[in-house]
Amino acid sequence: MAPALPAATVTVVRDAGGSIEVLMMRRNLKSGFVPGMYVFPGGGLDLEDLSFKNNGLCKCLEDHAASAALGLGCDGIGYWAAAIREAFEEAGLLMARDARGQPLAFSEAATQQRFDEHRRRLNAGELGFADLLREEGLQLAADQLTYFAHWITPVTAPRRYDTRFFMAEAPPGQEPLHDDHETIAATWISPAEALSLHARGSFEMRTPTVRTLETFATCDSVATLRRSLATVQGNVQALMPRIARDGRRILPGETGYEEAGTAEGAGAWQN
Repeated sequence: MAPALPAATVTVVRDAGGSIEVLMMRRNLKSGFVPGMYVFPGGGLDLEDLSFKNNGLCKCLEDHAASAALGLGCDGIGYWAAAIREAFEEAGLLMARDARGQPLAFSEAATQQRFDEHRRRLNAGELGFADLLREEGLQLAADQLTYFAHWITPVTAPRRYDTRFFMAEAPPGQEPLHDDHETIAATWISPAEALSLHARGSFEMRTPTVRTLETFATCDSVATLRRSLATVQGNVQALMPRIARDGRRILPGETGYEEAGTAEGAGAWQN
């Protein structure tokens, strides 16, 4: 059984005339992980993400509070840092504040070009995320992320993640753009439309993504969504789907979950 690596993902949302839209990224068709599927920006934690507990670049959220929210003893802030970093790497959105405490915006062409180059260097491994923030005099806007879900990849999957899910409103003055490497498209779409397309087989998504959109589809604004997600704070339960013989993902409490676990443990099939 492959270990479940720590990871973070962020569902970026925006108001859209009486409803909300969600930013979906399409994975590269040649990717070794969920190729061609529509996902939220996210990925595994880096060692540098853990440095945000004491590097002075995230003053709005302390590690002890972040860790307590996740049910961890320490290093919880790394998940917030990873979610923000991945949103910038994969979608070009950077949730940060300048020295005046104002949200970062790319309203000027020169600023956009400068951060495009930062993103290129970051993705190429030529620049560290913390160094980028120091160079620009920025602080992570970690307090803009709302933690709402915890998913663990089934035990039979060849690549597994232990992923914390966050929600954040799209930063003003910034527009998403896929990186043309890990992701090949960036799409704003309502949860209801994404679910409808998925049901028709033209918008592939994984179980955690589908379940997230089902929850978000009940909200008509970002403010309503924030209030809804606030009700689960302190009570987020880890969910690990199991795979039935017919390929269905079964969640804890659903019919067949225990039986699927017995078969998985016996190595009856692979994902």
